[in-house]
Amino acid sequence: MRQRNATRLLSGAALTVFLALASGPAAYAQAESGAGGDKPAESFAPEGISTFSGAFLAARTADVDKDYKNAIAFYRKALEFDPHNLEIRQRLMISLLMAGEFEEGVKYANDLQNDPSVERITSIVRGLDAINKGDYAGAEKILIYNGPNDLERMMNSLLVAWARMGAGKSDEALSMIRKLRGPQWFAIFKNYHAGALAAATGNVSAARNHLNEAILDRDGSSTAPDTFIRAVMALARLEAQQGNKQKALDTIAVGENFINNYAPLKALRESISRGEKPAQQISTAAQGASAVLFSVGSALNRQGADDAVMLYLQAAYALDPQSADTLVLLGGIAENTDQIDKAIEFYRRVPQDSPMRRISELQLGVALAQTGKTDEARKHLKSLIEADPNDIRSYLAYGGVLSDAKDYEEMAKTFDQAVGVIGPVANRNQWPVFFQRGIAYERLKKWDQAEPNFRKALELNPDQPQVLNYLGYSWVDMNRNLDEGLEMIRRAVELRPDDGYIVDSLGWAYYRLNRYDEAVDELERAADLKAGDPTINDHLGDAYWRVGRKVEAVYQWQRALTMKPELPEIPKIEAKIKDGLPAAPKQLANGGASSDGGKAAPTTDGDKPATDPAVTKEPQGDPAIEMPSRQMPPAPDTKAELVPAQHTILPGESLWTIAEDMLGDGQRFTDILNANPRLKRNPNRLFPGQTIELPRQN
Repeated sequence: MRQRNATRLLSGAALTVFLALASGPAAYAQAESGAGGDKPAESFAPEGISTFSGAFLAARTADVDKDYKNAIAFYRKALEFDPHNLEIRQRLMISLLMAGEFEEGVKYANDLQNDPSVERITSIVRGLDAINKGDYAGAEKILIYNGPNDLERMMNSLLVAWARMGAGKSDEALSMIRKLRGPQWFAIFKNYHAGALAAATGNVSAARNHLNEAILDRDGSSTAPDTFIRAVMALARLEAQQGNKQKALDTIAVGENFINNYAPLKALRESISRGEKPAQQISTAAQGASAVLFSVGSALNRQGADDAVMLYLQAAYALDPQSADTLVLLGGIAENTDQIDKAIEFYRRVPQDSPMRRISELQLGVALAQTGKTDEARKHLKSLIEADPNDIRSYLAYGGVLSDAKDYEEMAKTFDQAVGVIGPVANRNQWPVFFQRGIAYERLKKWDQAEPNFRKALELNPDQPQVLNYLGYSWVDMNRNLDEGLEMIRRAVELRPDDGYIVDSLGWAYYRLNRYDEAVDELERAADLKAGDPTINDHLGDAYWRVGRKVEAVYQWQRALTMKPELPEIPKIEAKIKDGLPAAPKQLANGGASSDGGKAAPTTDGDKPATDPAVTKEPQGDPAIEMPSRQMPPAPDTKAELVPAQHTILPGESLWTIAEDMLGDGQRFTDILNANPRLKRNPNRLFPGQTIELPRQN
């Protein structure tokens, strides 16, 4: 039932936005036929375009890339050639709204108010503008909706109620929300907004009743988890304001049971514990209208709905620019759509005094590194550690940036410091600190310091596939603990059977042990899972050569060359294409194998071995001597481990996207549910900053 309700919510909003966003095939075909020759549309400047079709194609290209700034410029250029073109005006309005240029978007919404194809967009925008300007009667006229779409009926009714509150008709507004009828999933939205409206107008009894109903709504917490948490915080503030400190803290405990390690809840608890009486988040009609859009947008925030969510949240932000949770959510969506500069802009706008500020600062540091501003990212994240040395999230974020920069000395020092903060007793959620510390020391060729950290990570989290893979392959590659190492890699594959890199590890381990037939089986599977990876295809070529499939081996090496391997690997692959591999190594007494000339795969930081594989020697004796590189999964996503946990929820993530990114298959979201029993009743209750367990497989 809950899944069906969520789908219904999504489809209703997606349809509305799709009608406005879909470009007409006739206009697109016109642009395709005459857009400036061979020059890419995105390389044009608006002033250099001399045809409508060229301007439209350039605009549409930018639009598809979500480059709304350039889309706006090119659509405006297209209107110079055809000022009355309805489709261009529609597209320009949407681009302005998606870019956050709300006031400019309103101008086009007024102009297009009689266009039925975008009427739902224009009515919302015009109604919000009227509320923002205090024209509450005008807003109500615009927003009255009698259509069949449940979501739009609920959203418009809540907006009208807030408009009536702004006009001083708070009793009518509250009555209107109470009388709203619809599907079961209406309840969480109705109770939260009725409670928030009553609290804003001083009706304490009604506010308490409705907010209590909201936080007792288990199904509602699944449909709209962000709205549920807002209800918890509103009720806690209300009780604190009424002098009921313990009731306020008990209410916060309900939220903490729902979501772990959520910074705003923690900050609110600390504030109320000090005897403070924090003000409500909503006190005006404009803030209430913003909250309606946030409620709907955050409920729709799942894979495939980025455009709809962005549109609602940009409008919400226009009405309440101080809403930190809106800004963080916008930043996450911008990151998910590769608009990193835009994400940075959103994170920087989060108010300094907001409990969300620390989260936004961490995200900002990681985003800066993604744009290539490594020095700025390092300085920023290091300052966060200095400001709060006890926040382990900062060490993980900073360490991830250092890993990408291959500054392993500083990375090791950073995680040494983090381990000092953790102290002698670590908890399960802190395994990433020891894993990353182990990586730093392994990269520094200090295996005697690396291995204990990998073991500690596994002690804290025995079934963590990345650690199993890393330590297991390290042992196999060094001809040590072969049975245990191979079993670790097999276990990692069992846990992540669709992770091409880990499957490649197993195949390459078999290869290193001269078990070439088994190597071929696993490497073929890895190549299927990661078809475009040059290292995996190169490995498969090596395995084919060893089993006598030499034509296929040359073909795989040639394929690897087309996949843009790292520059040092190109001459090695070319040499194999020309001369093949040298004779197979002799089997070692304990079942291991010396290095036979196969190129090692990328490690967690993407390194390749610098030594000529034909003369690489298997390390013997001293564990600190230089070791050949080995196949590991890509470095853990820094963003995904900003807090010391199995996985930290980021803005915009859903169970599907987490399963897809972390487990290699979105359909494995059910495994995450099995690993997190609390989520089974409420599978959509995910929040930025929340920590969840990754699944185990027995």
